[in-house]
Amino acid sequence: MRITIDGIDIEYKFSGSGERNVVVLQGWGTEMSVYDSVAAAISDSCRVLQFDLPGFGSSKEPPEAWNVDRFADFFLRLMEELGIKSAALIGHSYGGRIIIKLASRKDIPFNIEKIVLIDSAGILPVRTLKQRIRIRQYKLLKKLFDTRVFYALFPELVDDWRMRQGSEDYRRATPVMRQCLVMAVNEDLTPLLPEIGNECLLIWGDKDTATPIRDAHIMEERIPGAALIVLEGCGHYSFLEAPQKFRSVMKAFFK
Repeated sequence: MRITIDGIDIEYKFSGSGERNVVVLQGWGTEMSVYDSVAAAISDSCRVLQFDLPGFGSSKEPPEAWNVDRFADFFLRLMEELGIKSAALIGHSYGGRIIIKLASRKDIPFNIEKIVLIDSAGILPVRTLKQRIRIRQYKLLKKLFDTRVFYALFPELVDDWRMRQGSEDYRRATPVMRQCLVMAVNEDLTPLLPEIGNECLLIWGDKDTATPIRDAHIMEERIPGAALIVLEGCGHYSFLEAPQKFRSVMKAFFK
């Protein structure tokens, strides 16, 4: 199904049935079908909404670069249009950023019943000296390569360098979505964690390299009453790597 919110076409779908609404917020660069197993884990007792954020999957990208707060605002507009006033929220990776923003706000026109954060983003990484030096070198080269004169003299060199910079998510993104990603990864949400008053379950893969288990322990410590479930041997998509255990955990949490 599709719906247009503020001029942006959004792909969405419902599954399951029950009195409780649950909304799944996806990780960066994914499409909503990646989370079908997440929805299926609780669809016997919950009505689950999945959708593609602007610029993700089959949804149209935003007209300009959005920070996480702007995506959070859009989420509230979507809930308003769909007539959903209360729901539990499940967020993976980037989706966790949006949930942290929403749950830490004092007054929103939406009731968050409970939260599940799966390998969530939001904690700034600890950078080694080598990484800090590389970042400094990158900024200096970028300043040089962005000049019109240098690009005119060495266009192939500049284009090749640009293609090799950043993460795979960054390289695959459009110019607008790249700016969205840069704003997100440079924002530390740690100060917001104590403001979250909702019941919160953290599910994490101990082999996650994108959002390492260190981040999970910080969230467990800072979010009041948060509980952490570690899926051993799993990476950033822990819900796909240990589906049976994940399903059991979800069923217990939403019982």
